Amino acid sequence: MIHKDLHKKPAMLDRERHRQLKLREQDSTLTASAGLNSFFLTGAEFGDACKEFAIVFLRAGADAQGQEQVAPVVVLGLSQGENLVLEGDRWAYRYAPAVLRAYPFTMARVDDKQFVMFFDESWKGLSQTEGRPLFDDAGEPSPMLKEMQQFVTAIESEIERTRLFGQWLMKHKLLRDMRFDATLADGQAISADGFLAIDEDELKKLSDADVLQAHRSGALELVHAHRISLSNMRRLVERRQARGPAAA
Repeated sequence: MIHKDLHKKPAMLDRERHRQLKLREQDSTLTASAGLNSFFLTGAEFGDACKEFAIVFLRAGADAQGQEQVAPVVVLGLSQGENLVLEGDRWAYRYAPAVLRAYPFTMARVDDKQFVMFFDESWKGLSQTEGRPLFDDAGEPSPMLKEMQQFVTAIESEIERTRLFGQWLMKHKLLRDMRFDATLADGQAISADGFLAIDEDELKKLSDADVLQAHRSGALELVHAHRISLSNMRRLVERRQARGPAAA
């Protein structure tokens, strides 16, 4: 998946063109999220992410059949362009989304059947002279690159499962528009909107058969993780407040 706000200059990885390319690991890839107030999350990550982040849903256009799609994201900030989890070069939470950890690499579909590895050519941590090589002297993927290929391939599989979870939510009309309001200690009012959350009333209307199916598929577990996670919005308020009036 190419994230347009993350992979600013995506290029297909080529063993000939990029044979000398190296990755400087001292440059934290998590800093690429600076300026992002939310970030995509796969369903497989809900269990870990819900302990620290608020997980919400965003509208994500329509599929080929015209059906509206949604995507789960972790909330990183309370206003546009604000990332409260990133402190300079340091990621303040224990967990970070998988797509961000895989950066600058990702997988993208090039036709109906084939996915290919891409990378962001604009990433400052890429070098021709220093770092861990992407390819060995014979032009074969290095151990580091092989490991990353496996990681981004696994992420792509989880993205498809997450898409199906979103379809299930939309089919049963389980999402509603949500707004978060809070007041800082100095009296400043802040609000965040534009996202979706589980509609508790609609959730209660699910038939016994639908609940059983959701339990067996794992969808119900993801719903519960999302609901638990929403209390973490208060953590962002605390982080905004700790940064003082200048940050606000």
